[in-house]
Amino acid sequence: MSAQRIPSLKLLMGFEAAARHGNFSRAADELCLSQSAISHQIQQLEEQVGQPLFRRVGRGVELTVAGEVLQRSVQRSVNTLRSGLGRISTYLDPGLVAMVAPALLLQGWLQPRLSQLLAAVPGLCPVLSSDESARYVDEIDVDIVISDRPVQQSNLAQLPLLKDEWVMVARADLAQCLDALPLQAHAQHTELLCLEEDLTSEPTAAIFREQLSGLRKRAIYDDRRLLLDGVLLGQGIACMSRLLADGGLRAGSLQVLAAYPRLPGNTWWLARVAGEARSPFVEQMFDWLVAQGQDD
Repeated sequence: MSAQRIPSLKLLMGFEAAARHGNFSRAADELCLSQSAISHQIQQLEEQVGQPLFRRVGRGVELTVAGEVLQRSVQRSVNTLRSGLGRISTYLDPGLVAMVAPALLLQGWLQPRLSQLLAAVPGLCPVLSSDESARYVDEIDVDIVISDRPVQQSNLAQLPLLKDEWVMVARADLAQCLDALPLQAHAQHTELLCLEEDLTSEPTAAIFREQLSGLRKRAIYDDRRLLLDGVLLGQGIACMSRLLADGGLRAGSLQVLAAYPRLPGNTWWLARVAGEARSPFVEQMFDWLVAQGQDD
């Protein structure tokens, strides 16, 4: 069989069913065809590949070596097709709304509010992605974007959603202990967790050079989620986005340390296509996000 000539899907599906059942009659029943139709399809397929695919064994059939090779390829292809059709079916759900946002906002700010969102917008199924390279809003792949600056794209409705800040946080029990001590005594009771990029980036570099310089660094991470996990486990204190810590602060598991300064953080912008939204779910989710930002 030449590389350019691929048998029709009808022939391959008939072959796949016959190979799986080891019987033309049962394959015909599954595909709602006659046994002679299946036999004819197998004959056509064998002529196209130039190899016998089955041999008779009693009242059934078994694969030849060529048939086994083809079966493995066809099964992989059928599984890929079924998986793709399943994904298409999922994305036909009218309640799907795709939103792209930084991981720190999805984890720290939105995730703790997700139950509220779903209760406020029945039937909504948000598709939440932290892939910020896909921030172009096109009503096909991305419905809503949260970003650290206005999206440079025409025909968008966008507005500032949240004002962030940098705060020093600790697990609640550790924070209560430290708040009862003078700042200079903190180094005797805790250590510092930090994100590698925050050690040198503005505006956080200054606090590491000054107020935090006396603390021993317990761990340095390259992922904010690991930084948050470390604080929640009580392994030390950390300078982080208040919005990343928001869920823990609201739940009472985290506490802002009063002895340390708060530094200005990003303004996060919310955007969707201007005018009538693709679906009412997009508009309702957008409006809910705006309301949450106003309450924050």
